[in-house]
Amino acid sequence: MNKLINDPATIVSDALRGIAAAHPELHVDHEQQIVRRGDAPVRGKVGLVSGGGSGHEPLHAGFVGPGMLDAACAGEVFTSPVPDQIVAATTAVDGGAGVLHVVKNYTGDVMNFEMAAEIAEAETGVAVVAVVTDDDVAVRDSLYTAGRRGVGVTVLLEKIAGAAADQGRPLAEVADVARKVNANGRSMGVALTSCTVPAAGKPTFDLPDGQMELGIGIHGEPGRRRVATAPASEIAEMLLTPILADLDFTGDSVIAFVNGMGATPQLELYLMYHEVAEILGKAGVTVARSLVGSYITSLDMAGCSVTLLRADDDLLRLWDAPVRTPALRWGA
Repeated sequence: MNKLINDPATIVSDALRGIAAAHPELHVDHEQQIVRRGDAPVRGKVGLVSGGGSGHEPLHAGFVGPGMLDAACAGEVFTSPVPDQIVAATTAVDGGAGVLHVVKNYTGDVMNFEMAAEIAEAETGVAVVAVVTDDDVAVRDSLYTAGRRGVGVTVLLEKIAGAAADQGRPLAEVADVARKVNANGRSMGVALTSCTVPAAGKPTFDLPDGQMELGIGIHGEPGRRRVATAPASEIAEMLLTPILADLDFTGDSVIAFVNGMGATPQLELYLMYHEVAEILGKAGVTVARSLVGSYITSLDMAGCSVTLLRADDDLLRLWDAPVRTPALRWGA
């Protein structure tokens, strides 16, 4: 295992020290492993809190800042943050307008965020609403979840709901925007290699040369099936066909997101985006906005995912609104 680490047991805390050094505009609570806006809480604004296991960077800590998240909780690698972390983050960003929890649909995340919301409400009276993302069309039920997994839509939701909160919209409306994003987004991913969890020191699954895993999750969970490696044009078809079959995007404007899983060069991601755009054009789907890059990863996995979000004018305006975070930044 060749990795840029000191000790697998301290990889998360060491990385958080790096975030603190690189981004002094953020506040890092090293004891609780929380990253939050340096100006939080913002009085009168709905606070946005998300989090999950580490290893998916820049999700979630890389999306903390104006226009997006107010705080992110970093669990250990591929392990949910614990309720105490989430409670601390929730109370730290409560500016009096309530807090929205953005939760990926994994059993540990859902359970711990639910417990944290109950504790925070009971102890401080803060109003908390949770929205769970479940956009992965690959499988229902997996090693980590009951129902569909929350994947690429989480990135788009955090940006769009973050903009709605920055506009001063009330908690119920910000939550409705988040639910709308989740309901109108679908994702599918493919792995060309496994990832290697530092504590394990070996690949999560064996993937022979010349084969790829179609429909993987962000923790290295197996996908729909193992198939022979194919040209990018055919892989794009394999990813988009189930997405377009699951939700009718015909005639709609979409945000198209081609995401790298951690070890895929940007060169290949742009090549994949071209193939995706070609297929969508032939299918009568209009791409209004695009995002290409590694934003929700699986450590050192090679591969990509595709996310489509059906977006009306309000969602597009919120997408275009200024954002200033370590990993996503425009208009500011």
